[in-house]
Amino acid sequence: MLAQRGRVKEAKIAMDHYPPTSAVIVAGGRSTRLGQDKRRLRLWGEAGPTLLEHTIAVAAQLCSEVIVVLNDRESWPSLMATLVADAYPDAGPLGGIATGLQQATNDYALTLSADLPLLNPALLKAMLHRERTYDALIPRRSESGSGTVDATGPRNRRGLETLHAIYSRRCLPAIEARLAAGQRQIISFLDDVSVVEVSPQEWRSIDPHGHSFKNINTPEQLVEVQHLLS
Repeated sequence: MLAQRGRVKEAKIAMDHYPPTSAVIVAGGRSTRLGQDKRRLRLWGEAGPTLLEHTIAVAAQLCSEVIVVLNDRESWPSLMATLVADAYPDAGPLGGIATGLQQATNDYALTLSADLPLLNPALLKAMLHRERTYDALIPRRSESGSGTVDATGPRNRRGLETLHAIYSRRCLPAIEARLAAGQRQIISFLDDVSVVEVSPQEWRSIDPHGHSFKNINTPEQLVEVQHLLS
């Protein structure tokens, strides 16, 4: 009965009404600090999905298409998504975002890192329902707009969760210009587009502890996530 209720809940999430949206999952990281391919972690048991499969499943509940940007498509023959090679393989996540937006068939793309095991569908859905008067919709992690709130983030000096965001395809010219100039930081193009921030007060009303933003880069972070999942 509980499993059936879970399926009904997932169906309701998928049926909510907002403009058709693509999902872009940036999955090209090398996992050098972790020492193993984080995308293949089976955090839900050996019979469960890999971390990348889990991320795809969450995105598929909410978006009309799922695009995964990675450099080893041949290693993932069974993924239920559109796999595309990174058009900027040496440009980090910003190149992955550009590649995904180039492939997206909708005007907006929910853009996620592949290493977020505690994604909260309710928070993602709330972001998808925001009026689309922006080029980029990004959660701000700290109250001041800079610094960190815990050991796992945010990922940049502006305190923005740029890989838990929604981007318009209108961002592409600004991103491509930064890449052409050799700039790789995701935040480099944000001054060139219209950005709306999801404040800490907003996201904490759904995800009080910010678990949505916890990523896995180190063995210590892996242990922390395993503890939370257990």
